[in-house]
Amino acid sequence: MKKIIAIGEALIDFIPQPDGSYLPMLGGAPCNVCGAYTKLSGKASLLTQLGDDLFGQRIYHELKETGIDTSFIQMTKEAKTSLAFVGLSENGQRTFSFYRNPGADMLYREDNISDELFIDNYALHFCSVSLVDCPMKKAHLKAIETALSKQQIISFDPNVRLMLWEDHQKLKQVIWDFIPYAHLLKVSDEEVEFLCGTSSPKEAAQMLMKGNVQLVLVTCGAQGVYAFTQQTETWVPSLKVNAIDTTGAGDGFIGSFLYQCAFKDIQDFSSLSKEELDDMLKKSSAFAGKSVEHHGAIASYPTSFD
Repeated sequence: MKKIIAIGEALIDFIPQPDGSYLPMLGGAPCNVCGAYTKLSGKASLLTQLGDDLFGQRIYHELKETGIDTSFIQMTKEAKTSLAFVGLSENGQRTFSFYRNPGADMLYREDNISDELFIDNYALHFCSVSLVDCPMKKAHLKAIETALSKQQIISFDPNVRLMLWEDHQKLKQVIWDFIPYAHLLKVSDEEVEFLCGTSSPKEAAQMLMKGNVQLVLVTCGAQGVYAFTQQTETWVPSLKVNAIDTTGAGDGFIGSFLYQCAFKDIQDFSSLSKEELDDMLKKSSAFAGKSVEHHGAIASYPTSFD
């Protein structure tokens, strides 16, 4: 089975504890997606940059222990490793406060992208956190261009973080600029409202089906997940779980979904039947459901769909 590549931020999530302290855990959406893929026995490479500091060294070693390929991770003294402090509500929903201005990941350059990275690769996954005006944004464009030139799948999860953008309209425009590159697009119900101005997953999917987009997944937390192609649509309910921490649940969902896609070597999502989509969505929903019953992201991911 082919590997995947994710590009973007790797950081430390500080998770609040009952005694008022914070537990530092490996985080960052692209990093989490790689973690889900490797937890299921796949191979994944992360393209990012870490500060040459204690947090950066910790992330690098934890990534390696998780089985994520760290061969192409850069280290720098130009900036510190990015940090995120997580706030949790009673039902496990989270908010973030970022320390990242700039973070080391934002300074990752396009000349770090080479053809050799994409040998035996199935998909490139990215989010919007690193699409602010910085060198990392140019690196994304170079990586996308390279993957597309090799007929590889592009997966995009906007992962909207409003607090990172002073101009929310600019964030919306940047996301819309990048959507047409993707074959697979995963958005949450909250992101649907932000991007499309509607609460209807179906209406949003029709708007989001631009350019290369063949499959739109709309995750609605405890309410389940919708999937739309040009030919079919479906909805799968979420399992009832005792949610402790939802950090990384969406990343676990798309990471495990990409694992299934790579295992089947799906090249055309529009050809998937409702039955095939239902089966894949149920597995990834169960994967994400198990993760929210524990703290953290990668640390909470199961190692199988059973």
